[in-house]
Amino acid sequence: MKIGVLGGGQLGRMMALAAYPLGLRLRFLDRAEDASAGQVAECVTASFEDQEALRSFAATLDVVTYEFENVPASTAHFLSGLVKRFMPPPRALEIAQDRLTQKTLFGKVGVPTAQFASASTAAELEAAIETTGLPAVLKTRRWGYDGKGQAAVSHARQTAQAWVSLGNSPLIVESFVRFDRELSLISVRSTTGDTAFYPLTENHHQDGILRLSLAPAAGIPTQVQATAELYAQKLLQELDYAGILTIEFFYRDGVLLANEMATRVHNSGHWTIEGAETSQFENHLRAVCGFPLGATSPRGYSGMVNFIGTTPGVTSLLAIPGLHLHLYGKSPRLGRKLGHATISAASPELLAARLNPLCSLADCDMRAPVPASRGGP
Repeated sequence: MKIGVLGGGQLGRMMALAAYPLGLRLRFLDRAEDASAGQVAECVTASFEDQEALRSFAATLDVVTYEFENVPASTAHFLSGLVKRFMPPPRALEIAQDRLTQKTLFGKVGVPTAQFASASTAAELEAAIETTGLPAVLKTRRWGYDGKGQAAVSHARQTAQAWVSLGNSPLIVESFVRFDRELSLISVRSTTGDTAFYPLTENHHQDGILRLSLAPAAGIPTQVQATAELYAQKLLQELDYAGILTIEFFYRDGVLLANEMATRVHNSGHWTIEGAETSQFENHLRAVCGFPLGATSPRGYSGMVNFIGTTPGVTSLLAIPGLHLHLYGKSPRLGRKLGHATISAASPELLAARLNPLCSLADCDMRAPVPASRGGP
């Protein structure tokens, strides 16, 4: 079976590596000539708006999927008319590209969120803050990721400056959530309707970028895991979804509030490559192809650390017991995700002992307390 993937970054690269043992072959389309996935699989360089290139790309493909949300929805709709299956569906992609439509969908299916309002003008922003109260977090509705396109405001006098700093663009305004921990749920649904869920993962960020994930998240009651799965199930069914769907949550005093969703394989699920019976990348491929899903049970306890901007020396990293290294073949650049490492262990204590030197090398302090509050990823 031949699968097309829109986008050729590190997520696609890991998808390709998961495809080979299944006898699947992937073809990527990316605007960059040096796309990371192109080092391990066929990669077409073209614009997502070039319909002639899209027709050529789609030739002989059985399924098309994507590895990032900023693919134009028009491209998804165009390709869905050329291939047997486009998954996750174009509607899910369109919703994921707009924070307001995400939050509106959450409300429709009964997934709780912080209070929010929209604002397309400076005057509407003042009215929105009347709804949410202060402090609040202002987010651009589109194109924000890794902490970009956001501004926190504590006083009304800050709103005008925040409006300008965010480009005078349409915003969603959210009540500031004071949380204990940030969690994510990786879920998967097949074209057959079968679903599976990974354990909730605890995530730590620096400068708005994910630096550390711990799985399974420690001390999470069984009922909270069940609630998160129920919320994901509602979204999967509403969207008639196939593939990996990730929900990011704020967690406080046993309560989950949905922050955002990602309709793709997700950075907080990288630990599943070595730390789960079946990786999120393999399960995404199984799902969009209609194959039976793989088991999502964890193999002990895992920690994943991202390398941002620079990569520690390979020799030092590989000297850490139990470490699995993933480098993406990308040139260093400030704020760029260059790779990650995962460590799995039989106990939380052993995991912590092995993570300490990794976090030190990666300038990621896993021992720092979870922030009391943050505006969201």
